[in-house]
Formats: sequence, C-alpha cells, structure tokens
Amino acid sequence: MHDIRYDEIHDEFLVTNPLSRAILTYTGGSSGDEPPVRVIQGSRTGIIGADRLEVDPVHNEILIPEGDHILVYSRTANGNVAPLRVLEGPDTQLLDAESVVVDPVNNLLFVGTQDRRMNRGGGSILMYDRTASGNTKPIRIIHGPKTGIVRIKQMEVYPPKGWLLAAMPGRQDLREQGGVFVGVWHNSDNGDVAPRWKIAGDNTLLKRPNGMALIPEHKEISIPDMRHNAVFTYYFPEIF
Repeated sequence: MHDIRYDEIHDEFLVTNPLSRAILTYTGGSSGDEPPVRVIQGSRTGIIGADRLEVDPVHNEILIPEGDHILVYSRTANGNVAPLRVLEGPDTQLLDAESVVVDPVNNLLFVGTQDRRMNRGGGSILMYDRTASGNTKPIRIIHGPKTGIVRIKQMEVYPPKGWLLAAMPGRQDLREQGGVFVGVWHNSDNGDVAPRWKIAGDNTLLKRPNGMALIPEHKEISIPDMRHNAVFTYYFPEIF
C-alpha cells in the first residue's frame, strides 16, 4: 500500500492496494482485523495500478492517477463501479502521472508527473480545472530546468494562500543522489518557474522525500523520508 489519505470531514481513511487494483475505505476508528466499509474494485473501474490516490471530501470525490489518465469516482462508490469522469487524451499532456491533489476552494486539480524515460527534460506539474474531463488541455504547466523537477511524488495544497507543495525525491533508479527537495509553488505559476521556497540541502537531512503533511496550527510541515525510514518536521511559517 503506497498511499493513505484521511478524510477529516467524514472521519474515514482511504488506502490503495496496487496488487488487487483496489481502493479501500475504513472508518477513522478502525482497529484490528476490521473490514473496509467500501471497496472500489473490478473490471468496470478502469483501475490498473492504484498506486496513489486523493480524496476531495468537500465535493465527495476520489481521484486516481493512472499514467496517461486520471480516474474520478464518487467518494461513496462501492464495488465494481465505473468512474464519474476520466481525464485523458493527447491534449491533456498526461504521461507518467504519479500523483494528484485537489484544491477544493480554488477549484483546481494538480497532477504530478515523472520523466520515466529520462528523455523529456524532467517531470511536470499540470494544472486543470477541478472538474476537467475528457481531452482537456492544462490551464498551466510547471516544467523546465529551473523547476528542478525530475519526478513528483505526493503533493499538498494550502488553499487560503494558493500554495502548492510537492515532494521531488529524484530519479527512481538512483539510491543516493543530490537535488531532492520539497518545493512550494503558487497556483498562478506557469512555465519554467523555480519554487518560491524549497526545503533542501544537507542540513535538512532529506535523501528521498516521498510526501508531506501540513500542520497549520503549528506552522509546521512533516516530511517522510524513504531512505532514513523517518519523518522529519520543520517549522515553515512563510507559507501559512
């Protein structure tokens, strides 16, 4: 299971199960050998990998990135159900989509991609209208050498100020490498734009940041690191 999201509004948490191509939903108080309250799984779902997910509890939707398309389901979907909508097609510029996050306040959808073949000049962050479907062009694209993006793993948003935060763990085929960071962009950024801020460098101890959690009440950000098998927490008042 490579991703887990907590829905604070409905007190539920959702996890992916790539091997069974399923999305599992549990109550917030689940413990022990307790079955999920809902499972999205089956031939009609369109799920191939189920590696990452996003839940939008405001609009009651679950989103799954699947390489060259994004699947969107009702939050309460259960069983072998078809998506509500699918974002796919050549105009979307989706390729190797690895993560997705929704800003429910500013009605934006962000997709993080990777440069799996190392021949496209790095990964990207693609921005769409939240309800985009079909062969829809991105509103904006963050891509290029100034961004420092090779691939994007988990992302988070801070809607009150329009910030997008993204974990950039570096190339997947290299165990130890430099240039990893967690970057902050604004939802108005477009093109070859460097992050407004970065958590990066030897002093941060980061070697492969794979995600993050924002803690606004303490003006902190927690970042899990795959190489250290640890979670680091930083004071980051600038974004709050």
